[in-house]
Amino acid sequence: MARTLTRSRTSSGQRLGYLSLRDALIDGLPLELAEGAACTSDPELHTGPDLFTDEPADERAAREDVAKSVCAECPARLHCLAYAMEVRPEVGVWAGYTADELAREAAGQRRDAA
Repeated sequence: MARTLTRSRTSSGQRLGYLSLRDALIDGLPLELAEGAACTSDPELHTGPDLFTDEPADERAAREDVAKSVCAECPARLHCLAYAMEVRPEVGVWAGYTADELAREAAGQRRDAA
């Protein structure tokens, strides 16, 4: 079973619930892109093991590197990136970026806008 992800607040401030990576990616994507999204065939590659399994840092880094290379070839990458910047996932690899990398990018955008 795919690990669930916590989504952040919507633009109206409403807290969104838990969502699987596959469901999150497909939400709002054109059908042909959603069906071709590489992460839907192996979501654990992008989200890691379940919440109750420890993943050593070196294994996580290796898994994330593979997930990023899968994302690099994905036809849904730009849509996934836009979606990830909107919902701000707390875990996983989205459009070739980890949740931490996405958070840093969003923080940089906020600084640039100010």
